[in-house]
Amino acid sequence: MTDKIQPKVVVFSTPTCSFCTMAKSYFREKGIKFTDIDVSRDQAAARDMVRRSGQMGVPVIDIGGKIIVGFNRPQINSLLGIK
Repeated sequence: MTDKIQPKVVVFSTPTCSFCTMAKSYFREKGIKFTDIDVSRDQAAARDMVRRSGQMGVPVIDIGGKIIVGFNRPQINSLLGIK
């Protein structure tokens, strides 16, 4: 990460999703703080995720209001300024 302020990161996930686990592990490795929302337990959050992304699948990652569907490392790196 650069010295600039990190945008808010939210991961919409489920416990059984391997790509969700990979995304969360990647954020931890890079020292990125994030909020994890389990949409299998929170129906309101699941509806919010679909409203934001247009998708039912997980992970959906919100980085500063920009939505990424799936674990797209290059797009994540670009939005967070990771080289």
